[in-house]
Amino acid sequence: MLHGPYSAVDRDRPLIRLPFTSFAVATVLLPLTGLLACLFISLLYHYEDSTYTHCQVSNYLPSISSAISRVPERYIWRSCIGLHSAPRYLVSVAYFSFYRRRFDRKLPELVLSGLALLCSLAENSGLLMLTYVSSTETYDYHKKGFIVFVASSLLHMLITCRLWFVIKRHCLNPEEVTSYFWKLRLFLFNISCCGAAAYCFRRHNKFCEGGVYTAFAFFEYLVVFSNMAFHMTAFWDFGSKEVMVATLPEDKRY
Repeated sequence: MLHGPYSAVDRDRPLIRLPFTSFAVATVLLPLTGLLACLFISLLYHYEDSTYTHCQVSNYLPSISSAISRVPERYIWRSCIGLHSAPRYLVSVAYFSFYRRRFDRKLPELVLSGLALLCSLAENSGLLMLTYVSSTETYDYHKKGFIVFVASSLLHMLITCRLWFVIKRHCLNPEEVTSYFWKLRLFLFNISCCGAAAYCFRRHNKFCEGGVYTAFAFFEYLVVFSNMAFHMTAFWDFGSKEVMVATLPEDKRY
């Protein structure tokens, strides 16, 4: 899947050879570990600042934007997302190649595959934007990055579920069936949490009720965690594959 364009005969010994399962776990653990660390540090050392709201009502949890906007949380989050972004782009392209092979003669699914690639790239780019432009620096750009991330993420999940519904109808591989059902469950859970978070955010800004922003922050965490879990289903999709970095033989370098 992720092997280079040369056959095993034409390659030198690989520089890096990694099972895709390990690659997928590491890719998801980077943002997960970074987010948990930022939340822990914010609650422990910056509790008053991170839970402050313009309404000045009771709030017990920081939003993600607040948790990643201070020092050292800002640098922890940026480091984890920066390291995780390149593998995420690679996985986006790998999925597109996978879909092209599965839907070689099906134009509607090929079009959806291209849209899925664009949404995946936009999702990762939106995440990078909201990460490197914090809410305390330039709020408008941070907000736009967040909107791009959430919108492209939901659309990517929807398209992916549709593509895997088609795959499920024509496959006998139990891992692919399992992958589809988990994708569908996580998408439905994610969109439900998005709706709940949006409701709480609007209610907080309109009525300034105590504890409502805490509920918003909680649902926001669930949105992000379910997003990570959705991408983790690549564990089943490419479980037998390897990520390989190799060099050309000396006599084929120009």
